[in-house]
Amino acid sequence: MKLIVGLGNPGLTYAGSRHNIGFAIVKSLASSLKVSFKRDNSVLASVGSGKFGGHILILALPQTFMNLSGVAVGSLLKKFKARFEDLLVVCDDLDLDLGRMKIRQNGSSGGHRGLSSVIEHLGTQNFNRLRIGISRPRKNQDAAEYVLAGFSHKEKSIVQEIKVDALDCCRGWVEHGIVETMNTFNVRGEK
Repeated sequence: MKLIVGLGNPGLTYAGSRHNIGFAIVKSLASSLKVSFKRDNSVLASVGSGKFGGHILILALPQTFMNLSGVAVGSLLKKFKARFEDLLVVCDDLDLDLGRMKIRQNGSSGGHRGLSSVIEHLGTQNFNRLRIGISRPRKNQDAAEYVLAGFSHKEKSIVQEIKVDALDCCRGWVEHGIVETMNTFNVRGEK
């Protein structure tokens, strides 16, 4: 069993924002696998399941807002009896340029409040994460406003391209594990 969780904020207000790129990628993955989501209040998330690469695949979108993502992720792990190594968290990253991504099997939150919440609630940094670059705001622009804003028309085409790579990366992680996926996708992103 594999669990992929996209981080974001629930509600139409935040749909399409930079901070919700984790939601967007997991929704696209669900669509490609013909998986539909259903609200599960027991885990504070919208959850869908299917099969891929010989694994049962659980996809989830926490409905707790970004800063409390760990509450939902912890509940999901407990409900589905998943191990940390069977979890992939997908989120935005201010420190990566738009159009770049990086998959890792552990690490700090890097200041990302959603990841901070997951680390706090799981009591470990040892879980897989796929970080999708959204670039830093301009010098005088507030970071909170920036991450909650939508992508410009020009940026949307870059987002569409990175979504394709991110879906391939998620599928690769399910089928081949973290080490092979890091070797494939992190090297690809450096070219």
